[in-house]
Amino acid sequence: MNQGKLVFAQLTEHLPLTTFRRCVERYRGEFKVRRLSCLDQFLCMAFAQFTFRESLREIEACLSAQTAKLYHMGIRAKRIAKSTLADANETRDWRIYADFAQSLIGIARRLYADESFGVDLDETVYALDTTTIDLCLSVFPWAPFMATKAAVKLHTLLDLRGNIPAFIHISDGKVHDVNVLDELVPEPGAFYVMDRGFLDYARLFRFHRAGSFFVTRARSNMEYARRYSHAVEQNTGVMSDQTIVFTGYYAQRDFPSALRRVRFTDRATSKTLVFLTNNFMLSALTIAQLYRCRWQVELFFKWIKQHLRIKRFFGTSQNAVKSQIWIAVSVYVLVAIVKKRLNLKPSLFQLLQVLSLTMFERTPLDQLLAFSAHDAEIPSTANQLTLHGI
Repeated sequence: MNQGKLVFAQLTEHLPLTTFRRCVERYRGEFKVRRLSCLDQFLCMAFAQFTFRESLREIEACLSAQTAKLYHMGIRAKRIAKSTLADANETRDWRIYADFAQSLIGIARRLYADESFGVDLDETVYALDTTTIDLCLSVFPWAPFMATKAAVKLHTLLDLRGNIPAFIHISDGKVHDVNVLDELVPEPGAFYVMDRGFLDYARLFRFHRAGSFFVTRARSNMEYARRYSHAVEQNTGVMSDQTIVFTGYYAQRDFPSALRRVRFTDRATSKTLVFLTNNFMLSALTIAQLYRCRWQVELFFKWIKQHLRIKRFFGTSQNAVKSQIWIAVSVYVLVAIVKKRLNLKPSLFQLLQVLSLTMFERTPLDQLLAFSAHDAEIPSTANQLTLHGI
């Protein structure tokens, strides 16, 4: 009989627990706490993500059936009660788990720094987008969206090298997407790819002055004057490549510098797209390819909504919702870290499916997960998120 560690404990060995304790101390997370520690709360909620639990009652039932193994999972509480876990979700500062998730993101981004994302480019490339998670207004009154419904928005900046979320901001449904640009600190030399929902010339000029590059789509009613036209190869789909300046009063005031306008026709769909960028070094075709990579953030949203517990919440307060989302993000990044460190071949979806059934087994993690994607009997979907090595 294998006398090794439980699979769950082997996973959590990859967590920087010293960093977690510092996060707890930073926000006094265990002030006057008598029973369930912040780490126990985190591990219970992570267990729920790994095993696809839908409620606190399910978490309590599963862990109560394995009371003798709680210590070996790293959980020091002798018993996990639904009411105790609910109180912890309501009162423990969500920023503890947000800061800890950011530390995991930093580890993952270093591991995936050399990954390719489909475009031959040395600089960091981010895709920025927002997804909406619908809620019931009577249950979540703190998150107004429309007259009869509530929602939270998940604003995400995805590092395309590994598809790791470099920045996440959670807001109520009424916050406009473009406002998240105010929360970002522009990284000199990096590329930010975004759709027209983030088109605000004054905010984009802040990125321009910081030495960052952006790629976005132009509005159809944009007023501009052409300064130069550059030669293009139309057989690549690029129809025009121009240097322009804005002629509209407000646009010219907010973005006084020249921009680049690239018109591209997708031969597969016959759809014509017009891109705006402040980068004049890359080829026009590369600009179009960068925008196409923005689709990865859409797949990221679809993936986490399907495979993590962020559509049904274990608590109704703002603190409980944010804590659950940040712990879900931590689980996503943790599995990405384990996959990279153990050099595993299967997809992230396949790994999570296997882990969901083996949390209490003692098989060495590298043996348990080292099956080939070809031999796996787990069905995949056509739109599954491909995480460049994840």
